[in-house]
Amino acid sequence: MAPSWLQILIVVVLLVLLFGRNKISDLMGDVARGIKSFKKGIQEDGEETPDKTDDTVKTIEHEASDTADASKDTAKSKAKG
Repeated sequence: MAPSWLQILIVVVLLVLLFGRNKISDLMGDVARGIKSFKKGIQEDGEETPDKTDDTVKTIEHEASDTADASKDTAKSKAKG
């Protein structure tokens, strides 16, 4: 069941009484600055994306046998020590 307009009005009045008009105004100003900052960040990301022309793929090559042998040696030395 959805709240009626009277219930919403009572909640708003209680919030104003608890926090005061100045605090609510400050909070709304902070929210607005956050939204502006978010939009600015999105625009900056959008501008940087087309400039990137680096389509190279970086690969890391390793030999599994060397890594496995090294970890076995380390495990043996820890067990002995």
